[in-house]
Formats: sequence, C-alpha cells, structure tokens
Amino acid sequence: MSSWQKGLVDKFGLYAFGVGQKIFLKEDVTVAERRGEMIGELAFRLLKKRRLRTIANLQLAFPEWTDEKRHETARKVFRHFGLVTADFMRTPLRTNEELLANIEVEGFEHYETAEAAGKGIIACTAHFGNWERFGHWCIATGRKISVVARDANQGAIQERVAKIRDITGVLVLSRGDSARPILVKLKRQEIVGILPDQNSDESFVPFFGKPCGTVLGPAVLHKRTGAVLLPSYCVRTGPGKYKVIVKEPIDLENVMANPEDVMAELNAVLESVIREYPEQWLWMHDRWKNARRKNLL
Repeated sequence: MSSWQKGLVDKFGLYAFGVGQKIFLKEDVTVAERRGEMIGELAFRLLKKRRLRTIANLQLAFPEWTDEKRHETARKVFRHFGLVTADFMRTPLRTNEELLANIEVEGFEHYETAEAAGKGIIACTAHFGNWERFGHWCIATGRKISVVARDANQGAIQERVAKIRDITGVLVLSRGDSARPILVKLKRQEIVGILPDQNSDESFVPFFGKPCGTVLGPAVLHKRTGAVLLPSYCVRTGPGKYKVIVKEPIDLENVMANPEDVMAELNAVLESVIREYPEQWLWMHDRWKNARRKNLL
C-alpha cells in the first residue's frame, strides 16, 4: 500500500471511528448492542479473508463439529465483536455503579487469595468476552490496574481509544516499553493485565490439542517477581450483562521451574472457558500461524 493510500485509509478509519462513537453515545445499551451486531454481520459478509481464517481455526479446534456449526459460530464471533465495539464506544456513559449492577462474579475468592499473597497480580485475560469491561470492573471495585496493550496502527485512532480508556481509570502501558512500569506496578502490589493469547514464536505449547506459538512473558514475570498469575475473564451473559470469571492462581507457590509449563497451564485454562463460550473469542486472529510455518501442525 502506497503512502497516500495508507493516509486515505487512516483518515477514513478515524472518520468512521468518530461517527460510530457519536451514534452509539446516543443509544441505550440494548440498541447499541443490536447495531453493533449488525456491523459485525456486515464484516462477516465482507471480510472474506478473516471469515475463512475464523472458520479454519474453528475446524482445527473443533474437528468434531459440522461445517454448518462452524459457519454459524464464525458468524456469531463477528457479531459478538461488533457488539463489544459498540459497548466500548458507550464507555463515557457508563458509571461505576451501573457497571457493578450488571456484573456477577464467579471465583472472587481467588482474587482474595492473590491479594493476600502481597506480591502484585498478573491478571492474564484474553481477547475474549469483553476485556475492556474487566479492566473497568477492577477500577470500580477499588483496585488499580494497568493493562499492557499493543499500540494501534493508526496514531489518531490510538489517541481516541486511549481517551475512552482514561475515563474508566485504567492505565495503558505500551507493549514495546512496558518492562520497567510493570515491575513498578507489581512492587506496589497493583494489578497488571496482560492478554497473552496471540501468535508468537517464543514457545510452542498445546492449545486445543495443537502446538501453538505462545509468549513466555507472563510466566517469566511470575517466576522473577513472585507476582500471582491469575486467569481472569469477562464474558457477556445477556444484553448489557456480564460475568467476571476468576480462575485459581497458576503456580501460586512459584515452584514450576519451566516457563513453558506455566504457559501450557494458562492455555489450558483459557481453552476451558473458550469451550464454554466459543463465540466470544477472537477466532479471526491467526493464532496458529507460526506453528504452521514450523510444520508443527
């Protein structure tokens, strides 16, 4: 893509973002979600490459499913992320009180265990459910959380997204320059949110029964600092309704010597919740790309 073409795409993306936010800020949550699903449906029909990747990933993970079930689930995946995008756009309208009134929590005792350890918490979530609401939930319950995120390709859009996140009180750490801030936050016994569910070539450990390129960062941080590695997710349960799911800490006593073993356990936990809510994970991402390149599949 030439520079002028990229500039045109960036301007259109920024314009669409602004228009979308204005529209969703005028609607209640039910209408916004419905319109978001419509956008997701349109993306499913138009983005052929992403649609095929989603279906291919579902085939790899669920070989026992019929083609019809994989196709319908793929459609629901796009609709879900359209809905989540609409929900994110409405963030300026959402108070802490409203958020807490519409979230149930499963496994809160695991958060209490992690906090009692007094070494900070590495909240390992994923591109699953509504991870933005998870960060807001932490803030609304009186906890400080910083989230490690990759910078958006479009600087102007990144600024808009950052402003929306700022409203909730969640601090965003740029993934490319986050090592020192993470250590500071953990030393202060705060929460650091990490989304380690995207393609990598650092290690290859099982995910849905197949070798999968997986980052080692969360495990390495846990081993070096003693911070509790806590699988934490936020799934949608109905219009405007969500559930925070907190699983048992991984390697709470910090005795597992191999970071790959730690990440394999984390992958297994994530897989278990995805199997329960398969339409809420980002299947359009090429999660097994490096595994295919290395002929591991």
